[in-house]
Amino acid sequence: MSMFCYQCQETAGGKGCTVRGVCGKNEEVAKLQDLLIYTLKGVSERVIQGKLDVGAMPGTNREVINSLFMTITNANFDDGSIEVQIKRMLSIRDGLTTPAEGLHDAATFTVNDRASMLEKAADVGVLSTENEDVRSLREMIIYGVKGMAAYAEHAANLGKKDDSISAFIYEALAATLDDTLTADDLVALTLKTGEYGVKTMALLDEANTSKYGSPEITEVNIGVRKNPAILISGHDLADLEQLLEQTKGTGVDVYTHGEMLPAHYYPFFKKYDNFVGNYGGSWWRQVDEFGPFHGPILFTTNCIVPPRSEEIRARIFTTGSSGYPDCRHIDPDKTGKKDFSEVIALAKTLPAPEEIETGSIVGGFAHNQVLALADKVVDAVKSGAIRKFFVMAGCDGRMKSREYYTEFAKKLPADTVILTAGCAKYRYNKLGLGDIGGIPRVLDAGQCNDSYSLAVIAMKLQEVFGLDDINKLPIAFNIAWYEQKAVIVLLALLYLGVKNIHLGPTLPGFLSPNVAKVLVEKFGIAGIGTVEDDINLFLNA
Repeated sequence: MSMFCYQCQETAGGKGCTVRGVCGKNEEVAKLQDLLIYTLKGVSERVIQGKLDVGAMPGTNREVINSLFMTITNANFDDGSIEVQIKRMLSIRDGLTTPAEGLHDAATFTVNDRASMLEKAADVGVLSTENEDVRSLREMIIYGVKGMAAYAEHAANLGKKDDSISAFIYEALAATLDDTLTADDLVALTLKTGEYGVKTMALLDEANTSKYGSPEITEVNIGVRKNPAILISGHDLADLEQLLEQTKGTGVDVYTHGEMLPAHYYPFFKKYDNFVGNYGGSWWRQVDEFGPFHGPILFTTNCIVPPRSEEIRARIFTTGSSGYPDCRHIDPDKTGKKDFSEVIALAKTLPAPEEIETGSIVGGFAHNQVLALADKVVDAVKSGAIRKFFVMAGCDGRMKSREYYTEFAKKLPADTVILTAGCAKYRYNKLGLGDIGGIPRVLDAGQCNDSYSLAVIAMKLQEVFGLDDINKLPIAFNIAWYEQKAVIVLLALLYLGVKNIHLGPTLPGFLSPNVAKVLVEKFGIAGIGTVEDDINLFLNA
């Protein structure tokens, strides 16, 4: 086979993409990403074997985090930038002082050009681990670390870092080279990955709220104005801040798309008069929504879908860990500032967005906001007005089977409340499901990383109700997943002791039958069935 990748939910046949990624990445990009991950394992082993002081190597830590983020699904399709990053990481690896003996090939191999990179990549990809159970556990750890790195990068962009998180990333990646580790060892490391996932999401929550304030209940416009505009996608709030500062007073409006929607919930951003609203839906709808938007699109992170036309490609800009061939990439200067003047200049030459919908949607129910309503929520539960909460966080995707989540939300009884975060919300956040005594039936905490907020809310409710087990709460977990940030959220929930999570629309292709059996027996992980059967199961659990 020319490639092998099964890190996302839409992987071909639920088993693995072997010719071209369903996401759109080609064979060379897939292989270069494999080699970049292998290179990071070598860097990590040198750090661990050399017992290096992680706190004394901030530049290396950032490059490792950025490298991991570049390999997340739909983040970077630019083979040239991945090749450059491999060479950068090899140079960093070879500059680390480590023992001369006992290192694996990942910590010593050399490549000189693209051809030698691709030849090497063919030997070090996912399938190079022959035992399918060991491979499954190793890959689950790697995917969790990728998601963790994404959140760590966002925090770092706002000046927040935790060296213990980088130290764990090195530990985890180096461990995937260690053939002496048993399956039990790797299961324990998987839960430890979840532990550091919680720590990373807490760090990002602190970074976001200390800079931009705690999210508050906000009504977000989904219509348009008549000004030229820029559409910003992805997850990085620091990029949004710089864009808004640079567009201030220019006559150019800024709209969010996909996972950038929750930026509207932060008090800081409400001072910008040209921060107009949200345009369209979740990431995969861009293939239809970017056309009528007309203006330039700025990708700050993952969620790129290969554009259908050259006209749209010419309007796409990337920054951070994202990248796409022949699209202009904006790098920061030495101070971290990014110059978006080219994006703004292009916007001024293009028509205003076409209106594709009107009205508004409400969000901003992160943990601070929900806990401010705690008395009201507790009274509603005690009175029976709220029978159950359903955590429906996670990712959206293109598969028709994801219509399940829309139907599930529609058919939930009127005395239930949906807690959501991530782009999964687009399956039901415009349904108008009403409220219960003033509490909206869809409480949107924010981006996928704000699943941390949902965990905080659950733990607070456990305390309020005096329960000794979080699983005794009237909360059910019916989570949709797509890529590696959802993997770290899942591992974080498992570490926190949450059981009986239903995961869909399909279970991960990277779970071997034996590993899947462990997750079912130890944690109660299950897939989804029919809407009616699942609602009945949850309500009677």
